[in-house]
Amino acid sequence: MTADSLSLAQSLKQRRSVRGFLDQPVPAETLKEIFSLAQHAPSNCNIQPWQVWVASGNARDVLRERLVDKVSRGVPFAPDYESLPRFEGIYRERQVDCAMALYGSMGIAREDREGRRRAELRNFQLFDAPHVAFIGMERQFGVTVALDVGMYVQSLLLTMTAYGLGACAQGSMRYYPDDVREILGIPDSTAIVLGISFGYEDPDIAANRTRVGREPLEQSVRFCD
Repeated sequence: MTADSLSLAQSLKQRRSVRGFLDQPVPAETLKEIFSLAQHAPSNCNIQPWQVWVASGNARDVLRERLVDKVSRGVPFAPDYESLPRFEGIYRERQVDCAMALYGSMGIAREDREGRRRAELRNFQLFDAPHVAFIGMERQFGVTVALDVGMYVQSLLLTMTAYGLGACAQGSMRYYPDDVREILGIPDSTAIVLGISFGYEDPDIAANRTRVGREPLEQSVRFCD
């Protein structure tokens, strides 16, 4: 599959969070094509602030082992950026609906704490993805520049979809940034914003049957004239 295989509209509609991958690395040439296309994302004054490290093979294995060990031992999170504020109102409802759809696909009941713990641990196991990309930016950059990084992430996710890959953008990948910097040789001046586990989707993984919808257009967009 090439980037021309899907239209932009198809990529937008088909893209979703994939939480289970085949043990099949993406060819190096395909990786270069995908990340080269994502470079065309817009940014303020064309500063292109995103910095990306893609861990595969042994680097991925070491990272996954370190992250799973820390979260299993209850080591406190130490992200470079504060976590999101608590969602309320309609935003909380949407969050709960998403969680119910995911856990429902996995057959995990609301009261099944052990099942939920195992599901949360899957994040740090990278959902068995052969690759994980860590996205960062210079520490002195604030929310305005973070918007540029967000546009890059969207461009990257859509490009992966066009190439037939699955991906899951994970805020949890910023929880232990010092370990990520140490293992991948990332300078201290770079703050970790998020990670993206990606590869070829495993259709047999229950979590990958999850589907969530979008609100009607009028809930988010107002046309004024």
